Amino acid sequence: MSVNVHGLYAIIDADRLAPALMPATALELSGAGATIIQLRAKSLGSGEFLKAARDLRAALKDAAFIVNDRVDIAMMSRADGVHLGQNDIPLIEAKRLLGNGKIIGVSTHNLKEALQAASEGADYIAFGPVFKTRSKRDAQEMKGIACLKEVCDAVQLPVVAIGGITGENARQVIVAGARAVAMISELIDADDMKAKAASIVGMFGNQRS
Repeated sequence: MSVNVHGLYAIIDADRLAPALMPATALELSGAGATIIQLRAKSLGSGEFLKAARDLRAALKDAAFIVNDRVDIAMMSRADGVHLGQNDIPLIEAKRLLGNGKIIGVSTHNLKEALQAASEGADYIAFGPVFKTRSKRDAQEMKGIACLKEVCDAVQLPVVAIGGITGENARQVIVAGARAVAMISELIDADDMKAKAASIVGMFGNQRS
């Protein structure tokens, strides 16, 4: 499907935020201009994950809602789509299960993975970690701006830059060709989360995918 991936891709992580606080946080981020909100909940049991996903689905009206990793949770919560890692269910199987009209993104760490995701029908890819990140304990080594640009130039899909993106380096990834930036810590740890989100959104101007 054609997906409007641009600007701020906000990730709400259960390791950083209690489920009870998630709907209000998602609404604040959406109100600041985030176009996609992803729920990442590796530390929650399936029942808690599903409840959190349903609560976010009910709260969000103006941003696409994506579930990380879990196709089953995405289906049961009526999310707009799912984001898959390299070790998750294969993209082709996710497409078969979710059916038409759902967004599927894929995490990639090199050009080969990016090209494979594109050839299999991903709607967007995430590439990184571009910079050193403190939000993911098992993150790979940073890839850098040059690798990000190589991927952006090689694929026709929207590329979401992820990993260590801050207000200070976001312009670098935009210039390299990223259509969106994914953030966790930079938003959650901000003194004024809504202002931080709005400042990132403003860097993209009127860009659309």
